[in-house]
Amino acid sequence: MQADELDDRKQALEQEIAQVEQSLEFLDEDIVKTVARLKEYQTQLPGAQQALAEAQGRVEEAAAQVAALSQRVDLALQTKDKINQQLADDEARMEDTRKLIGQIATQAYKQGGVPSNLQLFFGSGPKAGLADTISLADQALRTQNAALDRLSQQNAANVNAQARLEAVEEEIRSLKEQAEEALAVEQSARDEAAAEKEKVDQLIADTSALSDELQARKPEIQKKLRQAETEHAQVQADIAERQERERREAEERRRRAEAERKAAQQAWEREQARIKAAQAAAAAKGQPVPQIVPTVPKPPAAPSEPSSFGLIAPVSAWVSSGFGWRPTPAGTIDFGGSGGYMHTGLDYAAGCGTPVKAPASGSVMYAEWGGAAGNFVVISHGVVAGNALATKYFHLTRSVVYPGQSVGQGQVIGYVGTTGNSTGCHLHFETVLNGSLVNPSGLL
Repeated sequence: MQADELDDRKQALEQEIAQVEQSLEFLDEDIVKTVARLKEYQTQLPGAQQALAEAQGRVEEAAAQVAALSQRVDLALQTKDKINQQLADDEARMEDTRKLIGQIATQAYKQGGVPSNLQLFFGSGPKAGLADTISLADQALRTQNAALDRLSQQNAANVNAQARLEAVEEEIRSLKEQAEEALAVEQSARDEAAAEKEKVDQLIADTSALSDELQARKPEIQKKLRQAETEHAQVQADIAERQERERREAEERRRRAEAERKAAQQAWEREQARIKAAQAAAAAKGQPVPQIVPTVPKPPAAPSEPSSFGLIAPVSAWVSSGFGWRPTPAGTIDFGGSGGYMHTGLDYAAGCGTPVKAPASGSVMYAEWGGAAGNFVVISHGVVAGNALATKYFHLTRSVVYPGQSVGQGQVIGYVGTTGNSTGCHLHFETVLNGSLVNPSGLL
């Protein structure tokens, strides 16, 4: 497997684990880590099974190579046996030929004739005449020459067979060396396949064990989830109630201010009418027009409310998880029973100890321990253009404000941490507008 492919697999796995952790951040850290390991095993299993299949394929190839070489060795050994048999047969024939030639030569030397067995061989009897004897000697000579030719041919064939034998023996040695190498490759492939199978078996066992563990803890986890939801809902209800009260109070103040402004405007208009009437009366009598100082103050112009809260980001860090629905990761357990959960804020990937600043001026509503939220702070920013806004900050290492305290924009209210249900240092930031959780990105 290429290094680039391994890097891609590693990166994909890390991304899946990160998505699992993001999708389950509402759970305890140990549960998130357990689910993340389960997902890791599930993700690794197909690759391990593929590696096992590839290793088994290499075993089959190596075994086929060994079998083919063994067959070739067997064929070469059969050829060797045939050549050895041929050499033995040729050697026997050559020995017979040499004996015959020796007999002819010896008899001719000693008796000047041919051996009696040759006479019988050529069909001549003991009473043959001189002509017959000469003819017989001539035939014996021709026979001797033919035997010598045959001996020469047999010797040449023997030399050729010997060369073939040496070549076959060299081929056998080479094939046996190849077979030994192939056997070593096969054993290595079998060892590798066994190791890959052990990995697959272990992954399956680990996956099963983690799944069983999570299923066993499901009631406990669901109980904690209900408790966390209750706590969150209570805080949210308190915020919504306060915001509704703030909006009513703001609206009441606006109405009173508008009524007071209108009353002041009417009084001013009456005062202006009185002054104009007095000046007109003096002019009608031919008297100098008096400069009359109003006894009623001029009302201020109607105030214009700002259209936004002018929020700044609470920390300087990138957003690791946005606002929206988080489906339950495939292959894991849907603890909430709804297929996922709503991520109700932004997660900033800031390191522990990073200062958290108020995005706008306001009043601290909460600064305490919040269970799943860890150390958390809630700030009410009042009402702008009829809209009440509050901001929430979870998982702080600690806060440095207290309920009822007024804070200004940019003031440090606490420090990033990983308390509560958190798998690492980050800030979970929420915005509540008119009692409802909304995407902070639309307000920043």
